[in-house]
Amino acid sequence: MGLTYHFSFRAAGESTSGDLAGFLREVETEARSLGFSPTFLLDGPFDTAERVQFVRRLTTGLPLEDPRLQHTKLAQQRGIWFHHPESGTCRVAPIYGVILILTDERKMESVLGFFKYPTEIVDDDHHTVMTIPDAADWMFSEFLKTPDPRFRILVRKFAEAGYLALEHDDYSAASKSD
Repeated sequence: MGLTYHFSFRAAGESTSGDLAGFLREVETEARSLGFSPTFLLDGPFDTAERVQFVRRLTTGLPLEDPRLQHTKLAQQRGIWFHHPESGTCRVAPIYGVILILTDERKMESVLGFFKYPTEIVDDDHHTVMTIPDAADWMFSEFLKTPDPRFRILVRKFAEAGYLALEHDDYSAASKSD
């Protein structure tokens, strides 16, 4: 399993993609000064098969667990990547993203930013099974398996802007116990 650096970001649903992209441009400038290159800022929908395939490389989706997802057949909608009806779990695909892709010296890519998700899950009869909690907001969650301090600097930018929802750094805890 190992050590991880886990963080989540959240922005109010009223935030525009343009506002979030503007913020990420500032983060991108900082990232470049820290040695990340190339970088790529994406602001757009995941509305085609090619774009959905692309976003699957960036995220595993929003995990949900709810009894209403048990023993039901969800519509074969593009937004559900995984559904386990016995356990009542699924992963929901984002429908829009404002994301920054960073590449380090080893050509390893990492993603920071915000995703929008559908507001509801429907069954085969197109009845609403459930409303997705907090889907009105922009959300992002990631974990990295690196002690690289540059990521902590960039996550601090999200915290300073009021977007940091959660942060847990196993590397920090490990260094404090040494």
